[in-house]
Amino acid sequence: MRLEKVLLIQNKLGLHARAATQLAKLANQFDAQVTLVQGDKSASATSVLGLMMLESSMGKEVLVISEGQDAKAALLAVEQLIQQKFNEAE
Repeated sequence: MRLEKVLLIQNKLGLHARAATQLAKLANQFDAQVTLVQGDKSASATSVLGLMMLESSMGKEVLVISEGQDAKAALLAVEQLIQQKFNEAE
């Protein structure tokens, strides 16, 4: 199964080190390949360095692609984390 969804980065600091680490830990919990795409760059959601190299700042849209047995659950979990602004205080 392959699912895709465009999500908006909403937290002030964007996909910085702590947010990327949270996302990588979350993505590793699923039997799915999760990839984030921004413009001409893409990164595995399990790679903290790769995620940071996307330079996804507040207000940027990222395409999240989830493939595999847990594709739906992984996509929903990633969406929730991004919508919750990586659990950062306002």
